[in-house]
Amino acid sequence: MLRSLLAQKPRGSSLDIAVIACSKGAEVYSFMWAIRSARPDLKVRLYAVDIAQEIVDFAAKGVYSLNSVAGSKPNPEAIVAGDMTWKDQPVSSSVFERMTREEIEGMFEVDGDQAKIRASLKEGITWLQGDASSPKLISDLGPQDIVVGNRFLCHMDPPFAEECLRNFSRLVKPGGYLFVYGVDLDVRGRVAKDRGWTPVTDMMQEVYNGDVSLRTAWPFEYFGLEPFSDDGPDWKLRCASVFQIGEAFDAQPALVAHR
Repeated sequence: MLRSLLAQKPRGSSLDIAVIACSKGAEVYSFMWAIRSARPDLKVRLYAVDIAQEIVDFAAKGVYSLNSVAGSKPNPEAIVAGDMTWKDQPVSSSVFERMTREEIEGMFEVDGDQAKIRASLKEGITWLQGDASSPKLISDLGPQDIVVGNRFLCHMDPPFAEECLRNFSRLVKPGGYLFVYGVDLDVRGRVAKDRGWTPVTDMMQEVYNGDVSLRTAWPFEYFGLEPFSDDGPDWKLRCASVFQIGEAFDAQPALVAHR
C-alpha cells in the first residue's frame, strides 16, 4: 500500500512522515526500509514519537535481541528467529517470524545475538517524546505527507481514542495520507465520516487482514479485529485503514491516491 502511494511522488522530492506511538521502533524502521527500497531518490524526514522517553531512547538505538521465543514458528525463509524485548520482558512471538530473508538482510546487521538496524535506515529519523492527544504535537512536528497511528488507539476508551485520533490527524497535509490501524472500527468510521476523509480502497481487505495477531485475537481479546465485512452504507469508512485527507494544494501534491 505504501509503495503504491509513493509511486506518485515526483523524483527527488521530499517526503515528510510521522509515526505516532512508535514504541520500540519496529514500525519506524519497517516504514523507512519500505520507503528506501521503493524510492531511494526521496528526501525522507521521519518523526518518530512516543509518550515514554525511555522507550524512545531504546528505539533510537535500533538494537534488538535474537533470543529465540519458545513456541514461535519463524518464517522458514528467515535467516534468524528471535524476539525483541523491553526491560527483559519477553514477547509472545518472534518479531522476525513474518519477515523474509530479503527483509532481514536489508534491515539488519547481525552481531552475535543482536540484530542492529543498518545505519542508512536511521538517516532522516528524528526521535521525540510526545503525547498523541496533545495539541502541542501539531506545532512540534508540523504538516506531514503521511501520518501513521497504528495499534495504540485500541488500548484507549472510545471517547479518548476519538479525541486522540482527531488531534493527530490534523498533522496531515491537504492531500496527504493517514494510516490508522488497530482502532475501534466505530471510532475510526465516525471520525472519518465527520471529517470527510476519503478511504483508500486499493488493497483494502489485504491491509485489513494483514496483522494476523489482531485477527486471531477476535473475539476473545479487547484489541481483537472483527472479520472484514462489506455490509452497510459506511463499510468503506469502517474498514479502510488508509485515508486521504483534504485536497492537494499545489502543482506537486504530497501524494495522489490510486483510484
